[in-house]
Amino acid sequence: MAEDSLIFVVKTTANQERSVANMIAQVARKEHFDIRAIIAPDELKGYILLESPNSGEVEQAIQTVPHARTVVKGQSSIEEISHFLTPKPTVTGITEGAIIEVTSGPFKGEKARVKRVDEGHEEITVELFDAVVPIPITIRGDTVRILRKEEEGNS
Repeated sequence: MAEDSLIFVVKTTANQERSVANMIAQVARKEHFDIRAIIAPDELKGYILLESPNSGEVEQAIQTVPHARTVVKGQSSIEEISHFLTPKPTVTGITEGAIIEVTSGPFKGEKARVKRVDEGHEEITVELFDAVVPIPITIRGDTVRILRKEEEGNS
């Protein structure tokens, strides 16, 4: 049976998380360290997470990597970091009736009212305010910015 993996937290220079993760991956490959996974979650500034059964190898791996500061004392578990591993739907927080602004694509800069939210496909259907004829268009949830959350009164 394989040794159990532990999760180690490595402190890095802010905004260098991805480059530190990439360099540790190169060192681990070159030196054949047993580092099984490296994650640099966007919402965790100044830290990266490493999976390895051996704290000594993690310590050695970060020795030569610029911007890798130190291994935080103690370990974490998969349960504690699992929320970093599940992607959040891009439509979270968008409700029917909300006023949004389209941030990319052919309708960039247009304001619209949300008519329907499809979490399964991570899309929303909106009606543009400036359209001569109100035609519903379906766009990806990550291409909009919420301006006002407001429930529709009576449709």
